Amino acid sequence: MCADSVSRPRAPISQTELDEVIRRHALFQAGRHGGQRAMLSYRDLTGLDLSGRNLADGDLSAAILLGARCTGTILNSAILFGANLAQADLRAAKLIRADLRGASLRGADLTGADLFDADLRDGTLATRSGNGEIVNVRIDEGASDLVGARMVNTNLTQARMSGMVATHTDFSDAIMRNCKLVRADLRNANMTGVNLEGADLNGADLRGACLKDAILVAADMSSTETHGADMTGILTDRASGKPLSQLSMPLEDLIHRHEEWAATNGASGAPLDVSGFDLRHARIKRGAQLAALKANGAVFVSLDLEGLGLQGAQLEGADLRSAKLVRADLRGANLKHAKLNYADLRDCNLGALVLGGSRYLPARLDGAELRHADLRGADVRRAIFSGADLSLANLTGAHAEEADFTNARLSDMIGMKS
Repeated sequence: MCADSVSRPRAPISQTELDEVIRRHALFQAGRHGGQRAMLSYRDLTGLDLSGRNLADGDLSAAILLGARCTGTILNSAILFGANLAQADLRAAKLIRADLRGASLRGADLTGADLFDADLRDGTLATRSGNGEIVNVRIDEGASDLVGARMVNTNLTQARMSGMVATHTDFSDAIMRNCKLVRADLRNANMTGVNLEGADLNGADLRGACLKDAILVAADMSSTETHGADMTGILTDRASGKPLSQLSMPLEDLIHRHEEWAATNGASGAPLDVSGFDLRHARIKRGAQLAALKANGAVFVSLDLEGLGLQGAQLEGADLRSAKLVRADLRGANLKHAKLNYADLRDCNLGALVLGGSRYLPARLDGAELRHADLRGADVRRAIFSGADLSLANLTGAHAEEADFTNARLSDMIGMKS
């Protein structure tokens, strides 16, 4: 802290006064008479309730929101420069392009929050003294601090976090594509399953962090310290399995032969087996009919598989994270222990495959990971989800009659009662 820095007190505000500020801010946003932009800089909002309210474009610079209730609060493009948000409840809050430079989020809960393109870098407030000199304003301890915060399933795409202190922070399953983390202190952070595609981690400190199953494709790891970090199952630019070059012929030709085999009940063509292959760079034509495909342990991360016919396919242990499987036919497919986190399964068919008479083959998703998967409108009748993780999955409008959810994790699942 600079020797010539000065302190500036925060004026307290009551819940009633805050409600009036928010009401006038809504009029301001609507361009209606009596409207006034929310000007809450240097105000003390400790413990107040802002849940579900709209403060987009508001000025809360250097405000104190210690322990404030901000669940679902809209703070898009708001100025929170130097604000103290320690222990605040910001679950599902919207902070798109918010200015959080120098802000403290120590111990805050931002589960499911959207911080797309937000600025969380270090920052310093300044003011003009009585003699006209520019001096720093003393802000709270823990500025630019995410220590102990909960950032589970948080969208941090393109967020600027260079120099941020985020030790022991829980980023599990966060989306951090193209995030700037230059020289960030991420020691002992939980980054399990985080998507860091294209992120800049140059000079970042990841010692002791858990990056199990993290996606680090095209990430800049120059001078990154990873001593003691758990890098089990990470996905990088390197092939994660057998490369396509090891196939006997071009994949397009093999797919054509498999379709012929399926259409003729095996009279001609040949079945396709891509088990253990890294297919991330494959091009599979939309609507290809690949019934009984063998792809156990194959990698399909972020691949467009919309409308594919995958009836009875063997996909045990396959990595289908963020894959697009909209309207795919997966009746009777074996997806045991497959990774389907963030997969787009809207309107897909995971029902049972009728074998004739009263016999049927259910889709198997035993032990599969389906966190944040989008299953809206899907048919999962008779599917077996025994021991699967469907935390935060969206099953709105899904048909789930006779589905087996024995020992499945259904916490915060959307659209169905657990």
